[in-house]
Amino acid sequence: MDILQPNLRLVAWEVTNACNLACKHCRAEANTNPSPDELSTEEGKKFLDSIAKVGSPIVIFTGGEPLLRKDIFELIDHANNVGLKPVLSPNGTLITDQVAKEIKRLNVQRVSLSIDGPDAKSHNNFRGVPRAFERTINGIELLKKYNIPFQINTTVTRSNLSHFKNIFDLVKELGAVAWHIFLLVPTGRADEIREEIISAQEYEEVLNWFYDFRKKTSIHLKATCAPHYYRIMRQRAKEEGIKVDYNTFGLDAYTRGCLGGIGFCFVSYKGIVQPCGYLKLNCGNVRQTSFKTIWESSEIFLKLRDRRSYIGKCGVCEYFMVCGGCRARAYTMLGDYLKEEPLCSYKPKRLGK
Repeated sequence: MDILQPNLRLVAWEVTNACNLACKHCRAEANTNPSPDELSTEEGKKFLDSIAKVGSPIVIFTGGEPLLRKDIFELIDHANNVGLKPVLSPNGTLITDQVAKEIKRLNVQRVSLSIDGPDAKSHNNFRGVPRAFERTINGIELLKKYNIPFQINTTVTRSNLSHFKNIFDLVKELGAVAWHIFLLVPTGRADEIREEIISAQEYEEVLNWFYDFRKKTSIHLKATCAPHYYRIMRQRAKEEGIKVDYNTFGLDAYTRGCLGGIGFCFVSYKGIVQPCGYLKLNCGNVRQTSFKTIWESSEIFLKLRDRRSYIGKCGVCEYFMVCGGCRARAYTMLGDYLKEEPLCSYKPKRLGK
């Protein structure tokens, strides 16, 4: 099979580029003040209506810091009303009791927050603002007060790699329903910290560790921007004589590594549709073209869905259907989003030994 069929499952909407933190790896290069180019409330509602014409995916309200938008709960309410599934991705520092009440009232399905170190010193250094860790922990406690499910995201860097077990212990202690690890993509501010990117071999090691670690916890673990995890998962399962099905691997058995342009897309605060937040390619603007039209006919999306468009080993790899390689890393590190994943050490069988 050469053509991947699109199935819209997730849309991330960067509702604002304003943020109260200054994270070292920020793909958005967020500012303290919102841009005048942000979609207005009415434009935002029209955009959500257009998504609903494609399906009923999860819509991630992200930023910047989404809680800096005064109309954020009005937009979430509208998403609910048109049959979408809203989740919220704040940094946690602005969650107050009243905010938590609103999140609960609107039945937000999940809140995702980031913790990138096992303690205040390491996290605050990465986030660029004093007491960010303490305020995020306080926000988590308020979510727990109202029984709001939350997940923790952690970006893998050379600095925190040796502390991953400690970070997970904190995630478990806090009561998160999921822990998602993100492999660093050098875009935005992260382009300035390329020395924090671990090697292809280290990625293999950490993803194999992640595979083993998932057997020891009931917390849902997911590797994001790490498509080769889905290759490793199948390799390891085959070695162990385990059938990769829903019962043994949960949702991971039915997903793919890189979903950009296939099951996922990102929409910027200006309304520009991209394959993902880390791959800054303009696939169309919802201010000029309906989201449905962009999703179904963008030339970039069509290429991402066509195996024959891929250059290098990803296109001939036997794990293409479940992996696909990180298109954003190919773009930022090799200059072409259709080239092979630059941080994958696997050699496809078709290339020989």
